[in-house]
Order: sequence, then structure tokens, then C-alpha cells
Amino acid sequence: MVEPEVLVVGRSCMDIVLVVDGYPPEDHKTAVRLRTIEGGGQGGTAACCVRRLGGSVAYIGKVGDDEAGSFCLERLQNFGVDTRGVERVRGGHTPVASIVVNAESGTRTIFYEPSDLPRIDATKVFSSKAAAKPIVLLDPEVTYLAGDARSAAGSLYRLVYDCERQRPGLRDMMERADYFIPSEEFLSPENGFADNAPLAQRIRSLGRRVRGRLIVTCGARGAVVAGGDRLLEIEAPSVAVRDTIGAGDNFHAAFALAVHRGGTLLEAAKLAVAVASLSCTRYGGREGIPTMDEAAQVAAGLKVAELG
Repeated sequence: MVEPEVLVVGRSCMDIVLVVDGYPPEDHKTAVRLRTIEGGGQGGTAACCVRRLGGSVAYIGKVGDDEAGSFCLERLQNFGVDTRGVERVRGGHTPVASIVVNAESGTRTIFYEPSDLPRIDATKVFSSKAAAKPIVLLDPEVTYLAGDARSAAGSLYRLVYDCERQRPGLRDMMERADYFIPSEEFLSPENGFADNAPLAQRIRSLGRRVRGRLIVTCGARGAVVAGGDRLLEIEAPSVAVRDTIGAGDNFHAAFALAVHRGGTLLEAAKLAVAVASLSCTRYGGREGIPTMDEAAQVAAGLKVAELG
């Protein structure tokens, strides 16, 4: 078995995707144009993305011993992900997410089941004796690993953290992650950022709280890389968006792989913007993931400008 370049830790679930012509008002109904079922979860999708890009990847997570768990495991294996670190929990329930996609706008609304599966033990995550240590991507569901992850990983592993919202352990993660990647939506008043403040001001404010490197995803606008006193904004390419279900997950995956392979912060972020954007051109979080050649070609043409 090939040693992994990226080790992904986090959530797997089953996604039921319903495409409609327009999201209906409450207490109304609408016809479904397309229904598809795919493996989901931030960690699971990120692992599949690394593999589609040609990287070697191992995934650590938990699923139930139910039908949904079998489906999630099968889909990971179909992509070529190393699933030896996946635990099937006897009597456990694999989460299912129902996602409604508005075909007109490409937006999506997600109804998800929180996971009640047991927590992952950090010592099992970092017990590999591989000579070439992979970069480790932690998804939001395993934010609780923050303290244990850094102490267990020591200086042998670099940690990439996918920041979604406030969770137990987030403050520790700000101190311990080598690469801290939230979305622009995280920079909100409920998280301590000034209401209506310019984006550059909010990013710099967060940068003072984060020990590692900071990259902020900005949806259809691209991403911002914080490098010292400079903020570099990467413009997203123009694509025909079907939905954005896996865009963030695929961004983090591509970024982690590029960093592991020696890319600069800016190069890794440009590749991640390209991959995330192209992944939006097909329905579901995984079907539209590009190859490395496709993504690299788009990344090479992305515009970069100084923000603020």
C-alpha cells in the first residue's frame, strides 16, 4: 500500500440530493427534477478529492454498520481512498443529509443529521510509523481533537483545519493548526468581528488570533491569502455552477495536497480555488472534481490582487 500524502480525519455521511427548479415557500410543494445519492461529509469528500487529483490519501473516520455506512465505505473505496482507518461501529447510525439544490441559482439548502457516533481517538490518528509523514486535514466535526492532535503529532505532521463555525476546541485549534481555513461567513459579529467592517479588516483581526497561516474562502469570489501584512485575493474562474455542495471540502483537499507537494501558500490556494470552482459544475459534491491537469490549467490563469 502506497504511503498517504494526505491523511483526512472527519465526517462521512450519505447525501441525498434533490434538484428542483426553485425552492418552494414553506407549506408548499414542488417537483423534483433530479434525485441522486452520493457519499458526503467534509472529510469523506475531501479524501475523494485528493485521490481524484492523483494524490495518495488515507481516511480516518467512523460509520455505522448500517446500509448507509456500507454505501459511504464503498464510495470511498471506489475513488481509491485507503479506508483501513475507518471503524464500523456496531449498532451505529451513519448520518444522512438531504440537500435541496435550486437549479435556477445553483444554491443549496442542507438538512443534516448530527453524528452520534463515538469520537475519534487522536493517538490512533497519529500512530503511523510511516517514514514520510502526510499532511493532516482535520474537518470541522473533529475540532475536539485540537489539543490532542498537536501534542500527538508533535512537529512531524502539519495540520490543515477546515473551520466552519464555533465548536468546542476551536480556540485550541487556532493555536495549533498550521493552516487555518475558515469561510468569509465565519467573520461575523457572533464570532467577535465588527459588523459591516471591511473584509480586509476582519481578516487581519482573525489573523491576530491564529498562530499558523490563514486562508479565507470567499465563495464565488475566490479566496484571500494572508501573508504577513499583505492580503492577496485570488479571483475565482467563471464556471457554469450546478451546485456548491462540495466546494469547500474540495478546496481544503486540494490545498492540503499542494502544500504537501511543496507548493507555496499562494500556489496551493490558487489550485484550491480552481478545484473548488470546477467541482461546482456537476451535481453532488464529488462528480465534478477535476483532474490535477484540468485544475492546474485553470489555476495558472487566475488573477491575484492585493486586498485592502
